[in-house]
Amino acid sequence: MNPFPRLLEDCLINTNNVESAAIIVSKTKNITGACNYTDSPEQTQKFLDAFKHLEATRRRGLVFRDQLYVCVRADQHSIYTKREGHGLILVKTSLYLIVATYSEDMYPSICVEAVEKLGK
Repeated sequence: MNPFPRLLEDCLINTNNVESAAIIVSKTKNITGACNYTDSPEQTQKFLDAFKHLEATRRRGLVFRDQLYVCVRADQHSIYTKREGHGLILVKTSLYLIVATYSEDMYPSICVEAVEKLGK
């Protein structure tokens, strides 16, 4: 049994400040666990490329689900973006990419804290 969906539910979704989340194997771009999240390997590749080109990510932001998200913070381990009360958080580990979103009725700081903690 795959433990990742339960891990996402327990660590992220149950905070009530994470709308959707996924754990993606960086090398294969396969989603190994998800809660309320679906996306393509092409989108995952864009996320991974954003870590390779941090300066461009800071300037241009990220397109996610056909919407431009403004970059709030970007370093080699995490990228935080937002758009009209919604946010996208990316945390990269040595093996995985953790993706999480929050909506306007959620607290971004709690979402960030939970995703970063899971990444560690």
